[in-house]
Order: sequence, then C-alpha cells, then structure tokens
Amino acid sequence: MADTALMTIPGLVDPVPAARDITPRADGRIDLVGLPRPRIATLFEEAGLDPRQARLRAKQVFHWIYHRGQTDFAGMTDIAKPMRPWLAERFVIGRPQVIEAQHSIDGTRKWLLRTDDGHDFEMVFIPDETRGTLCVSSQVGCTLNCSFCHTGTMRLVRNLTPGEIVGQVMLARDALGEWPRGTMASAADDADEDDEAGHYTADGRLLTNIVMMGMGEPLYNFEHVRDALRLVMDGDGLALSKRRITLSTSGVIPMMERCGKEIGVNLAVSLHGVRKEVRDELVPLNRKYGIEELLAACAAYPGASNARRITFEYVMIKDKNDSDADARELVRLLKAYDLPAKVNLIPFNPWPGSGYECSSPERIRRFSEIVFEGGFSAPVRTPRGRDIDAACGQLKTAAEKKSRAARDREAAPAGVGGD
Repeated sequence: MADTALMTIPGLVDPVPAARDITPRADGRIDLVGLPRPRIATLFEEAGLDPRQARLRAKQVFHWIYHRGQTDFAGMTDIAKPMRPWLAERFVIGRPQVIEAQHSIDGTRKWLLRTDDGHDFEMVFIPDETRGTLCVSSQVGCTLNCSFCHTGTMRLVRNLTPGEIVGQVMLARDALGEWPRGTMASAADDADEDDEAGHYTADGRLLTNIVMMGMGEPLYNFEHVRDALRLVMDGDGLALSKRRITLSTSGVIPMMERCGKEIGVNLAVSLHGVRKEVRDELVPLNRKYGIEELLAACAAYPGASNARRITFEYVMIKDKNDSDADARELVRLLKAYDLPAKVNLIPFNPWPGSGYECSSPERIRRFSEIVFEGGFSAPVRTPRGRDIDAACGQLKTAAEKKSRAARDREAAPAGVGGD
C-alpha cells in the first residue's frame, strides 16, 4: 500500500515540490542513485568512514554506478573485499521496480515502474534509424489537466526524486545492454580498456537522446529534474551531451530562465493553440501564463539560437486548432517575437473519453505547408507506440486500468523488480 499522501491539486496555484530527495526504503538502506559524489562521500562519512576514505570510496562507487551500471557492491572489484559487505549493509544501488514491460509492433517500448513507496509511473523508449529516444517522467501523475492529454486526467501524487528520474535512464541502459563490459580487477592491465569504456558517447548506442516529456510537468519539479540531468550530463556521470537532452514544458514561465541557466538543455514548449480561448481549454495553465508572456520568455531563453532552436509542440485536433487561420497566426506570433523556432506537428492520439478527433492527414499537411512557407520547419511527428498507449499524450499508468492485486500477480511470476 502506498504510504505517500496525495499532493493537493492546486489548479492555477503552483504546487509545492516535495522536500525529500531520497525515497525511504523499508529495509532502512539508503539508495545512492541520483546523489552527487560529494553527497555520497558525506553519507559514507556519517556511516563511520574517515573523511579521506569516504571521499575515495565515493569516487570509486560513483564510477561503478554511472560508468559500469553496477548494482551490486560485491562486483566492485577495486574496492577492498571487507568493505563491500559493509557498504551493502548500509546502502543500495537501486532501480525503479519494473511492474510491466510492453513492446509495440513499431519497436517502441513502455515500462510501468514503481517507486520504493509504492507509486506507479511510466517511461517510453522510441527507436529510430539514427537515434533512440528515452521519454522520461518527472512526476507521479500531473497537475496541469490539459484536456487533450490522458496523463492530465490523473491526480498528482508527488514529485519523483533525482534518483527516480535518473534511475529511468539507468534502467533503460540495463534493458538495452548498453553498459561497458570488462573488469577492474587489475587496473594496470585494464587501464586502456577502462578509459575507453568509462566514457559514454552516443555513437553506436541505442539510447542517444533523452526527452523530459513523460508524466508530469518537469518545471514543477525543477530542482530534482535539474539534479538528475546534471548527473546525466556530468562527464564523470553518464556523460550525455546537453544537446541530446530536451525538456518540455507547458509554460511554467518563472522557471524557464533558471532551466536555461542551471541545466542548459534544449527547450520544447507545449503550445497547441494560438488563440486564447483555445489554449485556455487545451492547456489550462494558459489562464495563468498567457501566450504572449510565454513567447516572450521563450525569446529570452538562455542559449536559444538558430543552431539551438526552441521546439513548439502542436497537437493537431480536428476543428479545434487546425485551420489555415491558426497556421498563419502561429507564423505571425513566431515572427513577432523573433524566435529561433521549429514546430512539431503531432497528430492527436485518441484515448477513451477525450472528446477530440485527430485532424485529417490532408489538413495536417496543409497546416505544415503554411508554417513552412512562413519560414519555419514544421515536420509532422509519426505516431509511435499507439498500440500500447505509449504515444504522445497517452501515458496514464496501468495503475488506473488494473487493480493493484492483478498487477502484483502478473509481476510475481516474472521475477522482475528492484534490488
């Protein structure tokens, strides 16, 4: 039974982020995933190591966690054998618990995951010919109530911790078999191999890109998302370039500048409407932060340039936001704010009870042509993972589709789960 109370649904009031950055475990051990190296050293010192030894062990463990994907202290071959059980008694290198894993006919993969305190969320991996993108969640549920989005019909439970966020990336690398091989039993013998294996590059990898576009609004969990992505980008961490990471927001304007300065990743904005009454309906946050204010914040986003354009996501909904006039107004607004922009047109992905229909292919094509003729790239995103409800706007955990008992019965025989 989950032991975390639901966060109050705030409507147009910004939700208060959960203060904790580590989810307590029933066994009392502390999960080190998601913690920076200085914090790990502090925890080791508090557990009884002298400061010098704590720093050394933290450096070693940090390397094993993020460069090797090791989840068992017993496998950390450059740490003295008596020290390994000492660490295992007090600490753990965790992963989100896998409750269900689904594969789409188009290769998309979706995981239903569970936190240590019993809350469920989802992540999605989308393979393409030249890249593989992991769609990462930042919250359990969502508070934005966007009317076209299935996730928006869920209640917000709580923010995910840095470990639960970066843990999704770690779990994906587990599933894709993308951790380096080899041992560190003899540092001298394996020095060249270790230098090569320890540095993560996207070349030859299945997982090349990360998008913070899963469940939740990342900028309503800013500190935890920032800390997790810093580990992903850290040269001593997962070492994935910030140019391969995109954060999507519905327009939490007060946090956008901090996002650019403190994280520095690519920005995507869920626009979906260019008229106030339409965007108010589709993205209720528009009633608090209007279109003009949002576009001005985009124009001021640190690091935005023609080389690093801001992506505007625009879901295509029949007779709602897909007219020629809407396309022309979109072009006018982007030009008015002199935005280095591209527009992703997203065919609406249906879900029961939505009340919306997808625009016709002809209408989407014409909308794209108008935006392109106005000087902006406007590709149409190919829907992926629809058959497993993994497409854009479809994420809503099976926790609300199946009973907890049913999912527990399914998970038990497979032997999947955390540590």
